[in-house]
Amino acid sequence: MAGTKGTTGMFEKLSGPERLTAFSDGMFSIIITIMVLDLKVPHSAEPGALVEQWPVFLAYALSYLQAGIYWVNHHAMFKAAEKVDDRVLWLNLLMLFTLTLMPFATAYMGENRAAPFPTALYAFIMLLPALTWDQLHRAIVRVNPGDNLVSRAAMLKGWVALGLYAAAILAAFVSPVISLALILAVAVMYFVPIEYL
Repeated sequence: MAGTKGTTGMFEKLSGPERLTAFSDGMFSIIITIMVLDLKVPHSAEPGALVEQWPVFLAYALSYLQAGIYWVNHHAMFKAAEKVDDRVLWLNLLMLFTLTLMPFATAYMGENRAAPFPTALYAFIMLLPALTWDQLHRAIVRVNPGDNLVSRAAMLKGWVALGLYAAAILAAFVSPVISLALILAVAVMYFVPIEYL
């Protein structure tokens, strides 16, 4: 790897974050594109046929917001990072993998009109990137010591998000509306990007 410093272990190789962020930006674009392709055009010109698609549109809008928030915060976090190691690269790939499950969960919930199990699965899929984000953040802080990446508010938001997603999984079996409201609450909490600088 060009620009590495030291080769004492798999996770000790350091480089700048530029290639990682470029790759990640491409993945975010693909994820959002796949989601929009699941918006099917009604076979009727009647307005009612379009209105019947509201669960699909709602699922898409919520997932788009979630993906957008991850992208904005990903950009802010790596803008503050001066270097990454192999651990960061692998955790970033893992986080992106969990995000690639979002289009499937979005389509599944939308097509089934937010039924309990599809909504619970959707909430579970939303939980996965939150879990990997926490580990990714910790790995970046490890190789970028200093105050610019450490934020008590950011860590607190992460823990609150994990709790809300977990609650949303259980709530889906009681009321899918409450489950989606909890997921939306996470999005509202993160609407303003985390300030690392």
